[in-house]
Amino acid sequence: MIDVEDLIALVHNYNPKTNTDLIRRAYDYGRAMHAGQMRRSGEEYFTHPVAVAAILTEQRLDDASIVTALLHDAIEDTKSTYGEIAELFGAEIAELVDGVTKLTNLQLSSTASQQSENFRKLFMAMSKDLRVILVKLADRLHNMRTIKSLPAEKQVRKARETMDIFAPLAGRMGMQWMREELEDLSFKVINPEARASIIRRFITLQKETGDVIHKITADIRAEMEKEGVEADVFGRAKKPYSIWRKMQEKQLAFSRLSDIYGFRVICRTESDCYRILGAIHRRWRAVPGRFKDYISQPKSNGYRSIHTTVSGRDGKRVEVQIRTRQMHEVAESGVAAHWSYRDGVRAENPFAVDPANWIATLTERFEGGEDTDEFLENVKLEMYSDQVFCFTPKGDVVQLPKGATPIDFAYSIHTRIGNSCVGAKVDGIRVPLWTRLKNGQSVEVITAAGQRPQATWIDIVVTGRAKSAIRRSLREEDRQRFVKLGQELARVAFEHVGRKVSDKALRTAAKTLGLANETEVLARLGSAELTAREVIEAIYPDLATQQSVDEVDARRPVVGLTADQSFRRANCCQPVPGERIVGITYRGQGVVVHAIDCPALSEFEEQPARWIDLRWHAGRHAPVYSISLNLTIANDAGVLGRICTLIGEQKANISDLTFVDRKPDFYRLIVEVDLRDAEHLHALLTALDAESDVAQVERYRDLGRKP
Repeated sequence: MIDVEDLIALVHNYNPKTNTDLIRRAYDYGRAMHAGQMRRSGEEYFTHPVAVAAILTEQRLDDASIVTALLHDAIEDTKSTYGEIAELFGAEIAELVDGVTKLTNLQLSSTASQQSENFRKLFMAMSKDLRVILVKLADRLHNMRTIKSLPAEKQVRKARETMDIFAPLAGRMGMQWMREELEDLSFKVINPEARASIIRRFITLQKETGDVIHKITADIRAEMEKEGVEADVFGRAKKPYSIWRKMQEKQLAFSRLSDIYGFRVICRTESDCYRILGAIHRRWRAVPGRFKDYISQPKSNGYRSIHTTVSGRDGKRVEVQIRTRQMHEVAESGVAAHWSYRDGVRAENPFAVDPANWIATLTERFEGGEDTDEFLENVKLEMYSDQVFCFTPKGDVVQLPKGATPIDFAYSIHTRIGNSCVGAKVDGIRVPLWTRLKNGQSVEVITAAGQRPQATWIDIVVTGRAKSAIRRSLREEDRQRFVKLGQELARVAFEHVGRKVSDKALRTAAKTLGLANETEVLARLGSAELTAREVIEAIYPDLATQQSVDEVDARRPVVGLTADQSFRRANCCQPVPGERIVGITYRGQGVVVHAIDCPALSEFEEQPARWIDLRWHAGRHAPVYSISLNLTIANDAGVLGRICTLIGEQKANISDLTFVDRKPDFYRLIVEVDLRDAEHLHALLTALDAESDVAQVERYRDLGRKP
């Protein structure tokens, strides 16, 4: 374990004005709090916080970040408290430690809905103080470096979480070295055979070709000397995971993979960068389509560099990155460069981005996403995206993810432009809206008054901002239609219980259900997000209870069950009183009741012990048995309202309604109604079949649904 004086020395190297007393007190406090705790590897637990702090010194971070690293597990794993840390080390450090603790408690690899909500919390923590995520990334890096001590199952879970979340997040923040190491450490756990295979092939290649890196580095240095440019040249083989990913993406064997070596040329000035580029292109042939100028078009996280791929020695493709020393500092530290110190003062790097502006730019793309799954989708799209740069007709630069379309371009300018987009010109030529944009293209968006986003656009666009705006527009367009449908459903439901629908009654329902107003109740009722029964029960709970007492027979409706057996109707066939039925037993789940002719029963033919002979109890049943109707009706004004009224007149309650298909002349929908028995069902089908606006009606049985 690094002792306190060595840690202070690491900080002192880049920040001679560091508060050594603060770091020493935090070191002693953290060690005392974690006293007696051990890691799974058998080491003293405090070795971990110290190692995290050491990783942050490599990024030349401020004292508050270093102290936070030393204390980042104190609140979670010891008797230490927020108040105590605030009292001893100040409110700023207490807030940072608390932020890291909250991130640690997020189960980012859990179910999709939880994961998306946790992602939202993660970005909220980042927006408050980005140093929280810097400490968390260093914490994850050290945990991945020492992952071997964990059980195999937990290793895989942590590795997948790292690959899915923390590695792309590090890359998005511009910390490419950390992204590559996190990916490779995860790759080593998830697919050790593939990684070992890549390494073996590398060793074989080195035996066959010698030290290619040393030779190419010498070649580049020779060209720099000819050009009279002072520059440092570094070469390296790409990480095993990076090579594996290229093999998978391009479906190439290792022997056919060319650019497995990368070189960096670091010089003094921006003009030197372009002189070096010219020298390299004169010496070696440039590979078409593999040139990117991030100096004239920087990434949003401040990254600046020139990337080019050339056919080097013996025809081998090599990637060369050219940048100044200041650009290199940002390339290594990314957004963290904002906090880096040199000689005791905050480093003034003109290329470092303001973290507040950076996180605002990132989170702006997720605005308006009401659905948590939608938010998660958009976050992952933004974090994994590579980038292209296009121009407006006026010459302004628009930065988009790789694969973006003219629709994405339109929405990146303004939501109003995106919503009214009807076409686009790329480099002066009219192109389809699904065209994938390329670097350097000029895009002109063609708009028209009255144009609205199309549902098909969702599958065309790739940016989270565009997807959110399109979904929001489609929801608003559907809202009025859903409100009108909800009015009809509400009227029928209220008449069914002998009441009259009113704005006041709906406002009461909205308040009880936690909705904004009566319009929201009607919209959700019309879109099937809310059932008519739920609205009635929200306003008249006593009436609903009384109905239950009056209508439901005190005796069990199904005969043939023992006193301790519970039952439920099968979703696939939805049997109702009056139909022949049979029961299938499920361990721990009671009995599922099927209609005797249900095709799903065939899978139980070899299990006779699970069958129970059942029948419905004689007598009048309450109208509580839901069945689904497949209904095709004319697409004319007022037709749906009349159908709902007709169903209500048959004393059947509509509990759900889903549109399956919309055509200019007909609608097809699935209507779920509550009935008493088979006789009630027959009467309803007869009444609907006789209606002139009903083209077809039949009972709908979804055999794909689980019993």
